[in-house]
Amino acid sequence: MVVRERKSAAPEISEENTRDKILSAAGEVFAEQGFEGATIRAITERAGVNVAAVNYHFRDKAELYTRIVLDACSARAAWSDVMAEAPNSPQECLRSLIYHFLEYLLDPDRPAWKKRLMAREMANPTGALDELVDKNIRPFRNEFLMPTLRELTGDKLSRRQLSLIAISVMGQCHYFLLGQPITQRLHPDFKIGRAEIAEIAEHIARFSLAGIAELTRTARRS
Repeated sequence: MVVRERKSAAPEISEENTRDKILSAAGEVFAEQGFEGATIRAITERAGVNVAAVNYHFRDKAELYTRIVLDACSARAAWSDVMAEAPNSPQECLRSLIYHFLEYLLDPDRPAWKKRLMAREMANPTGALDELVDKNIRPFRNEFLMPTLRELTGDKLSRRQLSLIAISVMGQCHYFLLGQPITQRLHPDFKIGRAEIAEIAEHIARFSLAGIAELTRTARRS
């Protein structure tokens, strides 16, 4: 009995390993060449598998690319960390959201191809971005960021104003990833490691909280 169980499990392990190889190789190829430039042949050569193996696990190149984007760009773990910390005030909640979002975006231990892939998808969006927004970014905004901003402003601002603030906060975070080529040229000594992530997060939080406080004060006066 024991021998049979081991034999039946072996093909499943082999298929899982093959799938992982395809995903890893595809991520690198898509990050380097983009969706249009990447070919299944280039992916299979890098993965060391045949085309049949790709067809077995994925319907087509678009499905493979979408899976890669969702896996590489998903930030749900960051939101889970924020909830686990359960900050006591909306100010600290915003700080926590910004820090964990930046930690996810700029994590020096994160494979470089994942950062390149995210930058590519933001610059040249495909259908994968729709799924990423629906399953990842919109829940973050609706379930975490917007409620925090409403609490910070005492519900004194319109939804349009809150949306602008949310875009501003997220935009500042994204710039430190997408704007790195410019930042590196303007400030060659500006490196981003774990200590710098905390520094950047605190800067964005203080800057944003000051702006939010001023907008709220003005709204209450009018």
